[in-house]
Amino acid sequence: MYQVQITQKDAGQRLDKYLNRILPEAGNAFLHKMLRKKNITLNDKKADGAERLMEGDSVKIFFSDETLLKFMGRQALPGNGAEEQTGGTPGGKTPPCRVDRTAVRQEYQAAYAKLQKIAVLYENEHVLLADKPAGLLSQKAVSADLSLNEWLIGYLLISGALREDDLSYFKPSVCNRLDRNTSGIVLCAKTLQGARMLGDILRDRTLHKYYRTYVKGAITDESLIEGYLKKDETRNRVSVEPADAYTASAAPESLRRTYIKTGYRPVCAEGDKTLLEVELFTGRTHQIRAHLAGIGHPVLGDYKYGDRAWNDVYRSRFQVRAQLLHAYRVVFPRLDEPFTDLSGREFIAELPEIFARVAGR
Repeated sequence: MYQVQITQKDAGQRLDKYLNRILPEAGNAFLHKMLRKKNITLNDKKADGAERLMEGDSVKIFFSDETLLKFMGRQALPGNGAEEQTGGTPGGKTPPCRVDRTAVRQEYQAAYAKLQKIAVLYENEHVLLADKPAGLLSQKAVSADLSLNEWLIGYLLISGALREDDLSYFKPSVCNRLDRNTSGIVLCAKTLQGARMLGDILRDRTLHKYYRTYVKGAITDESLIEGYLKKDETRNRVSVEPADAYTASAAPESLRRTYIKTGYRPVCAEGDKTLLEVELFTGRTHQIRAHLAGIGHPVLGDYKYGDRAWNDVYRSRFQVRAQLLHAYRVVFPRLDEPFTDLSGREFIAELPEIFARVAGR
């Protein structure tokens, strides 16, 4: 028998989803069959899989060690103080088999050591807000990449907020990805509850996200612009078409166009450029860069969508080598427990030094 006591990290999810996570090789139909036969129980009672897990719940799995390992896809059973493997003689207990954690810890510790300059803007039991520097990926593109996600796990392992065995059930991750060369606030989930909450407020757009950027030309009035974005997957490039480019008989969705909405207000005009605060109502690939370029105000340093000659001047004088786009602040909506500490709060990631440099300060 294998027993797991549910911690706060796993609370809130459905039992069947949790079982699929820890027994990925078993298959959903088989797991529901085992629930019906009480080969898997919740708090020593029969369950159907739809139950929402709570902290302190006990899940017992009455499989042989061989079957359990097969369905876990592992060589050894995890033991972390909250789990036990029993078997052999009636009532007897076999000490849990320990996994070799060295490789897991070393990978993430190395990422944390290399990226120690990342600032943590806020952290509680469920979420973490990090200030990502320009030049760093939010998540890996290929296995050899080093990203903010590896730093996050390394940070949590070293701080003691996460154990290697926890990674078998839930892997903390970033929830809003920024482009490699975009800096600023990244929302990270430490627990499943945190991931679900962040996913909900990003999806329903109740989290307000604001960016700061320098754009070409003088802008004196705030504005709200809309349009349709078309993505070229082969070139990793998007184009923006005006909102009135379609009629009811030519629905953009059928043409693989995505609606976008971007708001902006000028913070200050400085010669040939303006510092803008941009509100992102819809979060799409390269939305801000392409949308502003489309109205004649490209982002400074953006060689994909911007003005190359203008960028070259700032590259030569101030070493601006990538777009000056910074996820500056976020404002959370009203939230219930266990997230009342975030309810209605604003968080700011101060502008990188390069912004002051190009402003002559």
